[in-house]
Amino acid sequence: MAQSVSNVPAVTSDLELWPIGNCQVSGLIDRRGGLVWACVPRVDGDPVFCAMLGGDRQDDGVWRFALEGQTSATQHYVRNTPILVTRLEADDGSAVDIIDFCPRFQRSGRMYRPVAFARIVRPVSGNPRIRMALHPMRDYGAIRAETTSGSNHIRYQTGAHALRLSSDAPIGYILEERSFRVERDVHFFLGPDEPFVGNLREEVRRMEEGTAAYWQQWVRGLATPFEWQELVIRSAITLKLCQHEETGAIVAALTTSIPEAPHSQRNWDYRYCWIRDSYYTVQALNRLGALDVLEKYLAYLRNIVDGARGGNIQPLYSVMGESELEESIATDLPGYRGMGPVRRGNAAYLQVQHDCYGQIVLPTVQAFVDRRLLRMADEHDFESLERVGEMAWAMHDQPDAGLWEFRSRQEVHTYSAVMSWAACDRLAMAADWLDKPDRAALWRERADAIRARIEAEAWVEKAEDGEDGGHYGASFQAGYLDASLLQMVELRFLAPDNPRFRSTFAAVEKHLRRGDFMLRYAAEDDFGAPETAFNVCTFWLIEALHLVGRDAEARRLFTTMISHTTRSGLLSEDLDYDTGELWGNFPQTYSLVGIINCAGLLSKPWSEVR
Repeated sequence: MAQSVSNVPAVTSDLELWPIGNCQVSGLIDRRGGLVWACVPRVDGDPVFCAMLGGDRQDDGVWRFALEGQTSATQHYVRNTPILVTRLEADDGSAVDIIDFCPRFQRSGRMYRPVAFARIVRPVSGNPRIRMALHPMRDYGAIRAETTSGSNHIRYQTGAHALRLSSDAPIGYILEERSFRVERDVHFFLGPDEPFVGNLREEVRRMEEGTAAYWQQWVRGLATPFEWQELVIRSAITLKLCQHEETGAIVAALTTSIPEAPHSQRNWDYRYCWIRDSYYTVQALNRLGALDVLEKYLAYLRNIVDGARGGNIQPLYSVMGESELEESIATDLPGYRGMGPVRRGNAAYLQVQHDCYGQIVLPTVQAFVDRRLLRMADEHDFESLERVGEMAWAMHDQPDAGLWEFRSRQEVHTYSAVMSWAACDRLAMAADWLDKPDRAALWRERADAIRARIEAEAWVEKAEDGEDGGHYGASFQAGYLDASLLQMVELRFLAPDNPRFRSTFAAVEKHLRRGDFMLRYAAEDDFGAPETAFNVCTFWLIEALHLVGRDAEARRLFTTMISHTTRSGLLSEDLDYDTGELWGNFPQTYSLVGIINCAGLLSKPWSEVR
């Protein structure tokens, strides 16, 4: 039975951040309108704006406007876009709006998405005076970027990718950080170190209009559920911002080293493409009809598979497909709220995680039958995919680090085995579609063999606490539980009414549920026992509740979860189940996937309003 549910209030978090981006670069704006995180020339680059991880160094790595006499700041996105408006208001009644965006629109027959950040300061009332501080850093917070200036620009030497600020504001005021009166719109374009072409005022406004039109048109094509539309749309936009469009890679989050819990040392760099996380992301966006993200990601996967030449697939790669992601410590950054270390790179690339084979096959098989795609998969793609399947078959019963990426132990993880089963099962389906009966029979035989092995090796006849009723264990070697066992239905390994799934769900809920939230596992790992709930696991709990017919409880838990979203409508990776505070990297693709999937499952149908 479920533990008694809690009524944990949402609390104000330092993760009240608002993402902007254009699928080439991205930035995070804090609650006062400061750009406190942004990397160039792409998401895994040098964080030239790094105040988010700067501890008490509030003046380093930030781009901020301060309104004289400021008393408040409020924020909202322009409808159905990642264009942010921050209104600063002062005690004398004066106010300005700061409009933040990264340009993205069609120009000259291609998508214009420069390494650039555009900001407009617009007077709203009174006689506002502002002061601007712009202090980009270089070499992961080591030093402030040196500057040179001209009559209408300032050049910042941020390393190999210098940036140039072009503005119609007085350059002298900016350099000396003097306050000045804002009597009409003031425009700022921080981009490549090259002269700004055209009239700055007109061009930045045209960029704003074009960017808004692009995103609103993209959202118009989404098949959103009737309920929770704004949350789903915001999640979808943000998931798209996590795609590096040049290659199609999807990063797990836009940040590095925000700890999973206070002083936990669980600080990881998530600015890379995990095969697993990306699978869940394209799955969720595909349910909304966002085929452009799927198509670009499939192209990225084809390059990864080609590079592996039928061999081992890593759990993660850089957005450019690089395989070596050496992990190191950025010693010049104190960390989020001073809680280091700040890591760059991720040693998980060296791990063995066998679930990745299934996560390559599953999104790819759609390309054999989906006639909406610009490029459908063919027999050559099937041959490449079979090489991935061969690895799934060979490794389905071999130890790995598992989806939770244990650093000091390996087991035959049930989730990895089920993903290997899914790879073989879906290859059999693809072979049927391609009229290859011999290959279909082979892959179906292998899927059946893996299923039999899982049923024999992963099933624990006696529950962990000695009570009647068995359950699947998280690995073939041990009977402990983890939340990934709830995915056995989603992967079609079990039906929701299967007695073994029901008893496993009961065991998972009993041992891992903490009030309204779910741990990924309760056992100690390399860093001790987990201290926070893993948000996507709570969404898996909500999905399972719906599947077993506990809809009222599923809706209540979903309402609780979305009450913990930031003001921007987003979630990080983890949540303190006692205080409700958000922790972990932000915005976390896993968590946004959970919002989309659960909203789709639980929403009233559109037919009720037609």
